[in-house]
Amino acid sequence: MIGAMAPEERTFVEKLVVAEETARVRLDRFLSAAFQDYSRAFLQKAIRAGAVTVEGQAKKPGTPVKAGERIRVELPLLVEERLQPEAMDLDVLYEDEHLLAVNKPPNLVVHPSRGHGRGTLANGLLHYCRQNLSDANGPLRPGIVHRLDRDTSGVILCAKTNRAHAGLAALFKDRRIHKEYVAVARGRMEHDSGEIVLPIGRDFRMRQKMRVRSEGGRPAVSRFYVVERFERFTIVRVKPRTGRTHQIRVHLSSQRHPVAADALYGGGEAVYPHEVAGRSPEPDERPLIARQALHARHIEFRHPVTGEEMRIEAPIPEDMARLMEALRQGAKRRSCR
Repeated sequence: MIGAMAPEERTFVEKLVVAEETARVRLDRFLSAAFQDYSRAFLQKAIRAGAVTVEGQAKKPGTPVKAGERIRVELPLLVEERLQPEAMDLDVLYEDEHLLAVNKPPNLVVHPSRGHGRGTLANGLLHYCRQNLSDANGPLRPGIVHRLDRDTSGVILCAKTNRAHAGLAALFKDRRIHKEYVAVARGRMEHDSGEIVLPIGRDFRMRQKMRVRSEGGRPAVSRFYVVERFERFTIVRVKPRTGRTHQIRVHLSSQRHPVAADALYGGGEAVYPHEVAGRSPEPDERPLIARQALHARHIEFRHPVTGEEMRIEAPIPEDMARLMEALRQGAKRRSCR
């Protein structure tokens, strides 16, 4: 948690403009999606403390944002000079003397940044590996070769030695590491498969957000395969051929099929049972999933030290499995009418 750190007496200011696809989301959810290095609880405290204003006015965390609104956010700039090992219940999928693969749960930041100095995957890796990790990326990113967004679950590779780190980095650079994701997208996708080839760059109105950019964007390619279609959702496999920030989320949103419960790219705050069942919401209805329905299912590569062909798979997490089962049960009920 951020509060456990001793922050420097410095802050930074960000100015955001609400896009049409992210309108009507709660203010705290909107900020949590934009500032993934900060916990939602921390941002709620910042909103209540007046560090966040909408069109110059203080608001409550649950206030829905509107398209075009200008939001000013002032947050502490936190710096941790040395990373501390932390005991963490890591789901290790594979391990040898050179590297390990972890099934990262949602709501876990991969490495420290200006908003998270503790409670990250890197802290847990230091404890698990007794600090025997690659330091090629510096003391604040021990063993970290690549990353997943805070609310994206699934398999992530970590290096124990600098030799393994250099080998994995070269494989990523040469696009010889092949990843496949599973997503639940909003809407019924028309084509059984396809390739999205659209460049991606920073959104000038919101620095934490990416967007398709015809000018100034970097090449990005995502191959998708429809697994199951439902009335309002589609389960899809996605194989990114490039590794741009938020690539799958941006590409699916560009096709008007954003990842479900992706508050930043138009997938809404959460998916509720009434949406799946096609009925009116019930009082105190709890969401089936309240984070982006995106999971890094498996990864394939040649081991950078042994040369062995590797395929590591992470099972579908509970919240996504719950959503998928609800979709299937809803489809069965409608077919029996």
